Parts: sequence; structure tokens; C-alpha cells
Amino acid sequence: MTEETHTDEQANKKSRVQLAVFDFDGTSISGNSPVLLVRYLHQRRLLKHFTVFKIMLWATAYKLRLPQKETWVRSLVFTAFQGKPQDECDRLMGDFFDERIAQLFRADAEEAMQAHLQAGRVVVVISATFEPIVVRAAQFHPFNHQVATKMRVDDAGRYTCEVDGAPVEGLEKVRAIQRFADAHYGKGNWELAFAYGDHHSDRPLLFAARHAFAVTPDCPLKRTAVKENWEILKWA
Repeated sequence: MTEETHTDEQANKKSRVQLAVFDFDGTSISGNSPVLLVRYLHQRRLLKHFTVFKIMLWATAYKLRLPQKETWVRSLVFTAFQGKPQDECDRLMGDFFDERIAQLFRADAEEAMQAHLQAGRVVVVISATFEPIVVRAAQFHPFNHQVATKMRVDDAGRYTCEVDGAPVEGLEKVRAIQRFADAHYGKGNWELAFAYGDHHSDRPLLFAARHAFAVTPDCPLKRTAVKENWEILKWA
């Protein structure tokens, strides 16, 4: 490789859009929005007791790191919204954010996002939670874009219980970021420069980033972070 070619490659890398990607639950917020949403809907009698029981069984298996169907549990949660107008349901999820999630947003996450914006980077929040919740968060916090789990809407503008695509979880986070960035900036014109996650399911996202940060990580992620020499952040 000639010196000129090497210089061109360095210039091309510098010209790429730099992405700073933050997981939402457990990273940007100190809590789990899907679990809190289930409680919120149950309290409003929008979810049946038996449905909540099945969701809790799923959550227990998830904590034990047993194989689980991500689409199945989201379909259960969305029985609360099935057949209802999308705008009405989105407003309810916005109210849920205001009442239960807003106070959980971490000041450290806010500060880190702001620093990336000031450095000229594009800040993206990515999450397995439902899109309207993160859309509401974007109205109050310093990130440019969000990529979250979408649910299908029928031709009448009413929600179904089907996931639109795939839940944005695990390896799907990497795929979703690639689709998002390719669509917005073009293939080869962007770089996943920074990534923040708290859960072992965030490992694919952190491995894909140039700089990875484990935020108050669970035990499996902490072990990986130590092995890979990723920085471990203790956010309040």
C-alpha cells in the first residue's frame, strides 16, 4: 500500500458519519420499560391476569437465560392495544413514559449523549422496547434518532399483536443499526464508533463498535468487558 493510498483511506474514515449508539433499558434509564409497561397496563385493567401471569413466566425464564421467543411476549403485551387506533395507543404509551419512565432517565446518559453531539457525532438510542416509548423520550433528551421494536398496524390504522419485522434485541440491534445507517448515510459512509449497553444480550452491539462501554453491566457482560478490555461505567 502506497503512502498516498493510506492517506486517502485515513481521510475516508475521518469523513464517515460517526454513530454513538445507546441501549435504552438499563443503560439510558435505570429500569426496564417493558416490565413497567406491563404493570402500568395491568393496573388499568388493559391486560388480563392470566396474560400477565404468562408474561411473568417468560420474564423468569429470560432472567435464567433460557431460550425464549421475543416476538411471543411482545404479542402478549400488545393484546392491550389490539384493534385500537394507533394514535390513541401511542398517546397512552407517551403518558406511560411521562408517569413512569421520565424520572428514570440517567443524568450520566444525558451527559454522555450531549458530549457526543457536541463532538459532531450522531446519537442513536436503540431498544427492544416499543417504539412509541422511545419516540416520547426523544422529545426530552439529546439524541438524534431512535431504532426500536415496531408493532404492525392494519389498513384501518389499528394495532395488531404482530411484531413488524423482528424485535430489536441481541444481534438484531446490529442489523437494525446497519439498516438504519445505510438508509440514512449510505453504505460505507458511516461507522459505529461508540456503543453503550448493560445486558449480556448487548454484546453483539458492543463487539461491533470501535469503542465499547459496559454500563452497570450484568455478570455475563461484565466478564466479557473485562476480557475484551472494554470500559466499565458505573452510572447511578
